[in-house]
Amino acid sequence: MTIVHAGPERALRSLRADWNRERWEQLPDDGNRYEVIDGVLYMTTAPSAFHQWIVRQIVRALFVQIDDQGVGVTLWAPIGVFMPGCDPVQPDILVVQTARLGIIRDRRIYGVPDLIVEVVSPSNAEQDMDIKRRAYARAAVPEYWIVRPVERDVMVCSNPDPVAELFKNVETIPPSGTLTSPTLPIQAIITDFFANAPDATL
Repeated sequence: MTIVHAGPERALRSLRADWNRERWEQLPDDGNRYEVIDGVLYMTTAPSAFHQWIVRQIVRALFVQIDDQGVGVTLWAPIGVFMPGCDPVQPDILVVQTARLGIIRDRRIYGVPDLIVEVVSPSNAEQDMDIKRRAYARAAVPEYWIVRPVERDVMVCSNPDPVAELFKNVETIPPSGTLTSPTLPIQAIITDFFANAPDATL
C-alpha cells in the first residue's frame, strides 16, 4: 500500500488491482475501513469526531423521514456493500427502500442502495469526489450525496449514466440551502448537518 495523506487520519491504497471479495473477507476487524473498488484496496483510518457528528446528524434526519415513515431503512458504516465494481465499499450512510430490503442479508448488502452518502475527510477527498463517484455512477446508484465539511455544503448527484461513469444531474446545495432529494421523500436544512458540533476539527 502507499500513503495518500499523512495527516492524523490516513488513507492508503494497494499498488496492485488484484483484490477481491475473498481477500477482503480475510482482513482484520481493526477499526479501519477497507474497501475494494475495481480491484484496488483502499484503507481509511478512524474518522474524526466532527466527521462522526455529521454522520449522526444526517442519520437523525433520515430516520425521521425514511425509517419512521416506513419508506426504508437507514444504515451506516461499517457495513459491506457489494455491487458491480465495488467488492465491497463501506459508505458512511446508505438507505434501502422497504420494497428492496431483500438485498440486506448475511451481515452484508448485496445490491445497489437507493441512496449513498459520503462525508468527505481530508484524507479521502479524491476517493469520494472522483473514485467513488465514478464507481457509484457505474453501479447505477440512484442518488449520491457528497457532504463537504470544509465548504459546509452538499453535492447531490443523481440520474447515473453507467456507461459514461458519471451522474447527469449534480446540484450543490449551499450552506444556507435546503436539500430536497430528487429520488426520495427527504428534505434537510444543510446547516443542521454541521451545527453545534463539540469539536469541528476535521
